[in-house]
Amino acid sequence: MLNYLNHLRTLKINMTEYKDPLLMDHEADGIRELDNKLPRWWVWLFYLTIVFAVGYFGYYHVYGNIRPGKVKFSADKYQAEMAIGSQIKSNSMAKFEADIAVLQPSKDPDVLANGKKTFLTLCAPCHRPDGGGLVGPNLTDDYWIHGSNFTDNVKTIWNGVPEKGMITWKNMLKPKEIYEAASYIYTLRGTHPPNPKPPENLAPVKKGPSEFE
Repeated sequence: MLNYLNHLRTLKINMTEYKDPLLMDHEADGIRELDNKLPRWWVWLFYLTIVFAVGYFGYYHVYGNIRPGKVKFSADKYQAEMAIGSQIKSNSMAKFEADIAVLQPSKDPDVLANGKKTFLTLCAPCHRPDGGGLVGPNLTDDYWIHGSNFTDNVKTIWNGVPEKGMITWKNMLKPKEIYEAASYIYTLRGTHPPNPKPPENLAPVKKGPSEFE
């Protein structure tokens, strides 16, 4: 019995020594990796996926995009979609312009919140976040250069004042966004922010740059 156990022990040692060459050198947390060869069917399947990927990319992303017929079709389709988009935009702008004369400032909290966001992002650099005026005029007093009515404010934003550096926002913003911004600006009237810019028609004439610019 003792001889048999010794034989098993020797056999186990020999098997361990036989498998050792399959163990890789690196070790992590006492775990060592066997350097077994992958099955041939797995290797060939991997090679096939590479060939398939190359063929797929070449046919659909290279050859498919350089075929003359497809290029012409894509260009025509793009032009058609652009024409539809331009028409929709033109119709929307025309409708808004036709309705400006009867617009009233919104009191909806969501509209005013959106208008405030637009104002702080695009208008505040020239008019200050509180509307007190900086490079642009004070929006909180009773003196208005281009008209004091709400519709006048909408038209000023819509058309801009290019000669004074105010861009034409109708080319940058949607009609809805301009209406929201104008509605928010309307709420700034009479708010009396600290150190506001003097009214444009009462500002003293000074030589050199203005202290508000």
